[in-house]
Amino acid sequence: MPERVTHPAAGCGRGTLDQRDGAPAGSGFLGAAAMASAAPPRSSPAPTPSTPAPSTSAPPLRLPDGGMSIVPRLRVVAFYGGPDGPGLGVLGAGTPEQAAAAVAAQAAAFAGFGRAVQPAMELLASVAQDTPGPEGTYSRPVTDTQIAEYLAVAHEHRMLLILDIQPGGGEFLPQVQALQPFLLDPDVSVALDPEWKVPPGQAPGNGRIGSSSAASINTVAAYLSGLITAHRLPDKLLIIHQFTTPMLPDRDQITTHPGVEQTLHADGEGTPAGKVAVYHQLAFPTRFHTGFKLFYTQDTRLMSPGEVMALTPRPDIITYQ
Repeated sequence: MPERVTHPAAGCGRGTLDQRDGAPAGSGFLGAAAMASAAPPRSSPAPTPSTPAPSTSAPPLRLPDGGMSIVPRLRVVAFYGGPDGPGLGVLGAGTPEQAAAAVAAQAAAFAGFGRAVQPAMELLASVAQDTPGPEGTYSRPVTDTQIAEYLAVAHEHRMLLILDIQPGGGEFLPQVQALQPFLLDPDVSVALDPEWKVPPGQAPGNGRIGSSSAASINTVAAYLSGLITAHRLPDKLLIIHQFTTPMLPDRDQITTHPGVEQTLHADGEGTPAGKVAVYHQLAFPTRFHTGFKLFYTQDTRLMSPGEVMALTPRPDIITYQ
């Protein structure tokens, strides 16, 4: 069993609300370990620019429902968490198979609001740490085997797998590039967690809220766009978590890129009124898609799908932690 990843503070995104250390989030589903197929190791060398692109005569790869775009064609409902237990989010509260069943059940509650619903799993692919680690980045990748287990289940259930990056004192781009064998899969997208991005040499968490420059995010979007073009992939989500304005100090400089569906995602926990206020205060620019997070245990009262769909604008992505 891989060593459990530790985290300086469980969870992602506390909004303007308290910075409690994480009470485990979860919906109570537990069970035996799921079997899954292997995937290419994270350490595999990334293709160089001279690597031949797929034949242009071959049909492009497609998303689980057969389409080439995600939002706003679909509304995405996801569970968030790490693979080693519920402390980092509801996704880890059971096996990948059990998580998929729970995601599907929760996603079904959003049917009837004008779009087809696409279930997804937002899996932490790197987790911020309170110690430097061997690379001094205060961030640790989860294993390729763990990612492969969730990806196999996502394939089986026609779900998206969103790989979430908490870079600590490192940069987003190298950690995303390390995932390239997985990102060549049409069902895999990316999320970035500025809360857990701090200056080099500092430990994230412990009341410190990180931030990211637009330049750091733009390099990731450009990289994903290049993969999409070179390998004839369908669109990919690029979810950017935010719950305070200083987390994205030059947000107006974030640029759009072909094939990359950039989504600003409001992450505050607390009362329904407080969460709605944060959503409106963030005033996401219309060139981005929008997201909204719900916490099963940290929220004072869990908002219903109807309450979430009453937001203006209606979120394109709803995540449960």
